[in-house]
Amino acid sequence: MATRTKRAGEERLIKKYPNRRLYDTQTSTYVTLVDIKGLVMANEAFKVVDAKTEDDLTRNILMQIILEEEACGSPVFSSQMLSQIIRFYGNSMQGLMGNYLEKTMQSFVDIHGTLHDQSKGVTGGADAWAQAMNMQNPMMQGLMGNYMEQSKDLFMKMQEQMQSSQSMFKGFPFTPPTPKKEND
Repeated sequence: MATRTKRAGEERLIKKYPNRRLYDTQTSTYVTLVDIKGLVMANEAFKVVDAKTEDDLTRNILMQIILEEEACGSPVFSSQMLSQIIRFYGNSMQGLMGNYLEKTMQSFVDIHGTLHDQSKGVTGGADAWAQAMNMQNPMMQGLMGNYMEQSKDLFMKMQEQMQSSQSMFKGFPFTPPTPKKEND
């Protein structure tokens, strides 16, 4: 079977078969969740689809990888945090919560990248960066705590603005008619 080459800008296609096996159409080989994690770590665009139905299973596979990572080593999510996320499902704020988490995570990644890039010239590379992070862990936790507090404050201000804008437009343009009194 010939190996299918990926065009520039095209997502790598992984097919999931009923036997739960994952097939990489680019390399014409079966892959594991570890291989998929490698694609994520390499920042490679991919899509996982059901081989029969063509349903997009990418999120499901990514959740499986997160579950495996959380089960071993140091988990990223506390039980309290997971409980709070679960409470947003079915809530009117569910869409906003997903967007907020995504933007917060992107900000975190951007800050990490900037600090990493700046430290390369000063400390001499990734190993020195890791050592500096280990030594400065309490300082970094404080820095991230301040960042999260600022994010919380920003979110609260946004919520207050939304509430004030609702009261500003209350009754406009559709004001329900006032019930007439029987004496009129």
